[in-house]
Amino acid sequence: MSAQVEGRRAGRARRPRAIWLGWLFAAPAIIMYATFVIRPLLLTVQYSLYDWNGIGASTWVGLDNYRRLLTDEDLFSSIVHAFELIVFFSGIPVLLGLFVAATIRDIAASRLAVIARTVLFLPQVIPLVAAGIMWSWLLSTTGTANELLSAVGLGDLTRAWLGDFDTALPAVGVIGAWVLVGLCTLLLLAGMSKIDPALYEAARLDGAGPVREFLSITLPSLRQEIGVCVTVTVIAALASFDIVYIATQGGPGNATMVPGLEIYYLAFSEREVGMASALAVTLVVLVLACVLPIQRLTRDGS
Repeated sequence: MSAQVEGRRAGRARRPRAIWLGWLFAAPAIIMYATFVIRPLLLTVQYSLYDWNGIGASTWVGLDNYRRLLTDEDLFSSIVHAFELIVFFSGIPVLLGLFVAATIRDIAASRLAVIARTVLFLPQVIPLVAAGIMWSWLLSTTGTANELLSAVGLGDLTRAWLGDFDTALPAVGVIGAWVLVGLCTLLLLAGMSKIDPALYEAARLDGAGPVREFLSITLPSLRQEIGVCVTVTVIAALASFDIVYIATQGGPGNATMVPGLEIYYLAFSEREVGMASALAVTLVVLVLACVLPIQRLTRDGS
């Protein structure tokens, strides 16, 4: 008995030491995270309550920057544009990714499947700046898109796709969808590879066709993968910057202005650091408001 008691006491004595040792190993990461993430975030919230040009003295304005964000048409429209881009950045890649992944899974043993996976993932390897420049050429007045339309007798439809007020935002959305569809396809394909083939065999024995198999087996089994795809693509839409800046710089007019680009212009061109910070804080809140419900809905057992 005495040996057991001594063992318990020794175990209790070692436990605090193990805890402190764990915190010691985690300390460098915690310090880096606090310095480069938490502190800038708190400073951004602080700056959003002031009228400041980034150099001179600041003036306390309270929530006036946030009120202006809701009443200024140009600022508010940038947020609306970001939500419109969700249709292209999230809806199209996820839906198209489901279809393409299901098709590739059916031909998984062929060489064509390997080629398809490689080609689809290429946009993820290409830098977004290069992708924006490439698509700017393709969608220009003399670009490949207009040349193809003219070649098939649809010359009346040709236009400067990124320079037209009606088509600029959808054109940017198409670029984003092209970039993200490969990522969604590979994530969904990885999820499909984990589904037990016996489920499909049982469904076929019950007379289920491809559509019923997809709706009853594939889709429910991909809840978590779909959640990851939607989360990543929604964040990409709301926080978009690179593609928009390279392709249109927010034009024509403010037709493609998005929060990320607006923050850049406000802070570095117009020297309105307080207003830029308020928009940045609002963007963070909107991202969390969109992502957290998605994560909850797509969690297993929910």
